Formats: sequence, structure tokens, C-alpha cells
Amino acid sequence: MLLALFVIRPGAGGLKTRITRSISLALARQVEIGSVHVRMLPHPGFDLDNFVVHDDPQFSAEPMLHAQEVTANLRFSSLLRGRLEISSLSLTEPSLNLVRNGDGHWNLENLLARSSAIAVAPTGKARSERRPGFPYIEADRGRINFKIGQEKRPYALTDADFALWQDSDNAWAMRLKAQPVRTDFNLSDTGLLRVDGTWQRATALRQTPLQFNLRWERAQLGQLTKLLTGTDRGWRGGLVTALVLSGSPEDLTVTATAAVQDFHRYDIMRSDALVLTAHCVGHYRSSEHKLSDIICGAPVGDGTVAVEGSVTGVIAPHDYDLTLSAEQVPLQALVKLSSHIKKDLADDLLAQGSLDAKFALRNSPDNVAGLVGSGRTNSFQLSSALAKTEIVLGSVPFSIGQDHGAKNSNGKVVRPTSTLPGNGSQFEVGPFHLALGRPTLATVRGQFSRAGYTVTLQGDSQLKRLLQVARTIGLPAAQLNADGQAKLDLRIAGQWAGFPPPSVTGTAQLNEVRAQMRGLNAPIGITSASVILEEQDVKLQRVVATLADSRWTGSLSLPRHCTSLTMCPVVADLHTEEIDIRKLNDLLNPHPPERPWYKLLSTTTALGPSIFTTLQASGKIAANRITINGLIGSNVAAGFELRSGKLRVSDLRADVLGGKHSGEWKADFSARPPVYNGGGTFERVSLDRLAEAMGDAWVTGTGNGIYHVNTAGYATQELLAAAEGAMQFEMRDGTLPHIALISASGALHVHRFKGRMVLHDGELQIEPSKLEAASGIYQVSGTASLGRALNIRIVRDGSHAFNVTGTVNEPHVVAVSGPETQAALKP
Repeated sequence: MLLALFVIRPGAGGLKTRITRSISLALARQVEIGSVHVRMLPHPGFDLDNFVVHDDPQFSAEPMLHAQEVTANLRFSSLLRGRLEISSLSLTEPSLNLVRNGDGHWNLENLLARSSAIAVAPTGKARSERRPGFPYIEADRGRINFKIGQEKRPYALTDADFALWQDSDNAWAMRLKAQPVRTDFNLSDTGLLRVDGTWQRATALRQTPLQFNLRWERAQLGQLTKLLTGTDRGWRGGLVTALVLSGSPEDLTVTATAAVQDFHRYDIMRSDALVLTAHCVGHYRSSEHKLSDIICGAPVGDGTVAVEGSVTGVIAPHDYDLTLSAEQVPLQALVKLSSHIKKDLADDLLAQGSLDAKFALRNSPDNVAGLVGSGRTNSFQLSSALAKTEIVLGSVPFSIGQDHGAKNSNGKVVRPTSTLPGNGSQFEVGPFHLALGRPTLATVRGQFSRAGYTVTLQGDSQLKRLLQVARTIGLPAAQLNADGQAKLDLRIAGQWAGFPPPSVTGTAQLNEVRAQMRGLNAPIGITSASVILEEQDVKLQRVVATLADSRWTGSLSLPRHCTSLTMCPVVADLHTEEIDIRKLNDLLNPHPPERPWYKLLSTTTALGPSIFTTLQASGKIAANRITINGLIGSNVAAGFELRSGKLRVSDLRADVLGGKHSGEWKADFSARPPVYNGGGTFERVSLDRLAEAMGDAWVTGTGNGIYHVNTAGYATQELLAAAEGAMQFEMRDGTLPHIALISASGALHVHRFKGRMVLHDGELQIEPSKLEAASGIYQVSGTASLGRALNIRIVRDGSHAFNVTGTVNEPHVVAVSGPETQAALKP
């Protein structure tokens, strides 16, 4: 029979009822067991299947404990005395529900009170005695769930290994190791929670002496904030916290320490790791649900940040009286903290000075809830060698729950109107003064709430100094090489959630600004301009500027998402008195100067790429006058679009030589050299004015035409040498004063001359064209170079022909057929 018991697991149906009743009486809970099997190896005992402990109905209708498999080991010495005494209970993957009802009591309280009232021997009793020994209870890979009333919370402890035993006649002990999780999120790096503790027998639960140590380690800060609040707040670092509870629930001493290793924002990586530490002590009284005598301290350099006071209602605080103080806190420590939570701060930002503050947070039936207090900085100064700036702030006041207001020009106190989102107390900074390179100091004032912040800046500034300060403190600023004066009325606002960049809105009046832009051979001079900073756009209105020796007026706008003018799509509407194409070309496409022989090995050049290769722009442009190599146009207007180094000038209209011109031109500045092509029409152009512009009265009359030209290069000679194109032309009612085909007829009078010319290799090829004159109808063909050299043949009726050579200024006309034809050159 003994051999059979070692081989098989006989059922123990008869013992099932006895075991169930025994556990139910011990726990004062209804217990169910699916089946019971006797086990002899490796120790005699029972295997319990589908073990369920129901909860008290006043707490929950769900089971308090459920385990599919439970192993109960028997004390061998009790079997010899004819008793069944369980030495240990091992639960495999149990599920435990901890419930807190509306009165603030937990479902474990009466179990602890009941166990302390039962006279049992310690778990590890050394000798046999009649008292049953308290079993060693352990669980493997368990789960602990939490409920508040009937609502099951998403918080839980998984992979829980815990144990419970009686350490001595009057003391119990426990240990727990588990991973905190949240059931509605997939969290994987919440760290490891360890708890060990002891408690002793007492007449009442609140008088139970206890000692508990809790340690939460290796918790990643981003996962921890998502566990507690449901949102990853964007902070990173490893949290280690320890909590020590000693005393009794009626008078419990609480000691807590916490440290965050390598604290930083998720998108900021720095080599100087930041460690945040804090230490707190206090006393908790369960009868009042009050945590009093709180003293928390965090050393910061040579200074200290401390919190003192009391809180009633630990889980849901409703009465609190806390005081926060900061004494001689080095501002360099705050700058280091800021560098780990604020992007774009200068890497070498240094601070001098200290900070003192004191705040009170109170809420009670006799006091209105709120946070009040004030503080100030001492000898505050910021500097950065990389940004080449030094900011002297001195004493900067700040307060919360107090509003001293600011005085206007009449000396009257003006209370600020908050535009911050969200409710709650607002943290006020300033007003304080800031030197921005002008004799009159600018005024700064800030408002901060739990949702966001607003900072106002008003006053005069030097533009270069303003940009330096903005970059130093991490504000978005255009990468401009500019200097001048600006009168500011700015508002810097933002929200904390998601770390969006701050939004800068307001106005700035620019005066006498000089800006050097990459790719330009000369700076842009802005005499005056009104800058309007909106949420989505930057607008420059009433602009008066100088560029290429021309005065420009008008307006520009560009989006806010970029910090460099060369990367923003600019929309412009500009007007100028005069455009000199030669000067404009020298400005936009400057030739590199001849370098001395000793610099031939240098790879650096003073000139960057053309501004047209990076600037994105569109809009309209107008000029009263335009000059192209002596050719003058007036009332010029056009639309333009510049994208990726490609310029398109559309609807180009101008009054030229007494006539009208319209056309379109394109340029590709990404090529080297730049490539140009364009075309258009001109109507009723005065050829007299054309001849005058060329310095010789070689033609009169009016002209019409359609042209198209392609060319490439920088200077005028390069452009002319590379030019290719064609033109359909028509000349009416004019003369060629230097040409006479018959000596008696004088200058050649042209009624109509119509044809086509092709420009190739610096030479105009006149295709067979028709010339109607008083003396007849002629066919004209030949060539004319851009250097004004002629080689033209004029034929009438197929029998009278003339060759015209020489130059436009001094042509030679020779008859080549017919004895009666006389060639003459009119002086």
C-alpha cells in the first residue's frame, strides 16, 4: 500500500470538504476547491486544483484569490500524531484582487486582524507542539489587481513572486517582487518593485507595529509617467526610489528617497549626465488619514530646496498646508537643468548668481485653495562664448498668487490680462529690464501656468544683439548677418505638453538695418520696415530698402516654420525707381576677383553660391525705369517665381523706345554659368531712339517684332558671345540714311521691311526678306555681326544687285549687276 501511494495520486474526496471548511474558517471567506489529490513525493501533501477564495460581498463580487494549481505540503510530525497540519502552500500563477471600498478600507484588513488573533505557532517552529504552525505561503508568477469600489483599475503587478510566513509567536513577515504594469497600455520598462516587511500582533489593526521597506528600481521615466498618468510626458532617465514605513498605522514614520539618473528630455542628448535626488520624512496617522511633519530636501549645489507641511487624504488630498523654500540655489544648477529640458540652448551657457524663494500651498475649510509666494534672483548673469554674448539680468522678481502690476507712462499700475490656456494659479516673472544694445532698456514680463506660458518683450534693441540673445536662450531666430535698430513689442508663448517650439508674435519696427546675405556682393540696406509676426507668417510692410544702388519699397511675407531666409518661400510685392541690369548682375553673379599667386593653393572663396540657388520666392515687381546696356525701358512690371535656383519672369511689360514690350524670361542659376532664355514681342518701337542709343543715326522709322533668345554667362561679353536666337521683324516708314542704291535717289527710304533674323555664334543671319521702297521691291539677305560688321546682299527684279559691306556706321554699297546701276555712298 505504501509503494502504491508513492506511484499513484489517489483522490482525496473525503478530505476535500474538511480542507475547504478549515481554510474558510481561517480566512473568514468562502472557499472552493475543484479537486484534491494526495501526493507523497517529494513531500507528503495535497495538490489542489482550481482553488478559489471569494471576497467579502461588501468589497467585491469577484473572487479575492484564484489559483489553478496549489500545492499543500504536510508536516510529517503531525501525521505521526494523527493530525493533518499544512507546513507550506505554493500557489502557481495566482490572481489576487485588492479592493478598497468607499469607506477607505481594504479587503485585506480583516484577514490581517483575524490572523493576529489566532494562536498559532511560528512557521519555522523548532519543536513539535500541539499548536498548529502557520504555513509558509508562497506564490510564483502571480498577478495582483487593484479595485476602487466596483471599478477595476488598470494598474496591476505582474510576474509577482511573494511569500508570507509567521516569523515568531507575535510577528509575521512578507516579501514581494513584481513588475508594475498598466492593462490599457503596452509597457515594458516600468522597473522592478521589491517589498519586504514585518508586523506584529496587536489588539487593533491601527496599533499593529510594522516595518516595511519598499524599493522601486530600474524604472524608465517615460514608461513610468505613462504608467501613472496614461501619457508619456517625454522625460527620460532611470528612477530609483525607496520608501521605509515604521511604527504603526496610528503613528507611522515615513521615510522616502528618490533619484533619477541621467535625467533629460527625450530629444536632447548631452554628455553631462544630470542626477536629481530628494529625501523626505513624515508621520502618517490612519485615523485622520493625515501625513504631517513633512520635511523634504534636495541639495542643489551650495543651496537647498525644501518642502515642509502636512497633507490630509493621501490618495485624494483635500486639505494641505505646504511651504516650499529655496535658499541660495545656484543659478548655474538651474541652467544645467534647463539644458536637459529645453532644446537649442547654447552648449556653453553659464550662469552666475543665486535664487531665493518661498511659497505656500494651502487648502482647508478656512482658507481658499491656492499657491502664493515670491522670490528673486541675486546678481543673475548669463554668458556664452560660442554665442559671443553676455546677458546681465541682476535681480529678477517672481511671484505666484500676487500681482503687483506694472506702471504705465502716467505712473498708473496696470494689471496684466492673462491669455494663458488652462486654469490654476499663474507664476509671474518680472517685470525686469534687459539691455539689448540700446540706451533705453527693454522690459520683460512672463506668466506661467500648468498648461503653458507667455513672455512679453517691449522696448528698443540692437538687431544683432537681439538675435544673439535669442539664440543663446534657445528661441527660434533667423540666421541673419544683420545689424540695425528695432523697436519691439513681442509676445513669446507656448504650451508644455508635447514640447512644441515657442511661438513669437507681435511687431517690430526696423530702422537703419544692414543685412549681408550669402551670394550677394553687397549688403541690403533697410532704411525702415514694419515687421508683423503672426502665428503662421512673417510680414514686412512699408519696406524702404536699398539694393544695387536702387531704392526699393513694398512688402514681403514668409512662413514661420523656417529660420533662414534662404529656405523660406518669400512672397514679395516690390517697387523701385530704377533697375540697372549691369549693377544687378554684378550684385547677384559677382565674378571672383583675381587671386594672388600665393593664394592659389587655398580652397576657400569669399563668395558663396548665388542667392538665386537657395532663395524661394514669388510675387510682383515694378520699376519706373530699367537700363540694359544703354537701352532704357520705363513703366516696367512683371510677375516672378523662383524655385530651386530656377527663375521665371512672366508677363514682363515695359515701355521701350517709345513702343510697348511684353514677354517672358527664364533663368537657371543652378547651372554654371547661369543659363537664360526668353522671348516676347515689341510693337511700334522708335528706330530713331534705337539708333540714338547705339550712338549713330543709321536708321529711322518704327519697328515691330517677335523674338526668342538663349544665352549663358556672367558678364555682358559672355552673354553676347553665347547668345542664340531668332526674331521676326517688321520695319515701317523709315530710312537707312547711310545707304543709297541710286546716286540720284539719296538715302534709302523704306516703306516696309519684313523678314526673319537668326542669331548664331555672335552673328545675325538675315534670311531672305522683303524690302518695299519707292524705287521697287528688294530681296535682302546676308549677315551682320554683333560688332556691327555688314555683309548684306540686296537684289531687285533678279537683275539689279548690291553688296553692302563695311560697318553700320560706314557701310559700302557696290552694284554687282547692270551697267546702269550706280552705287553710291551717301556721306
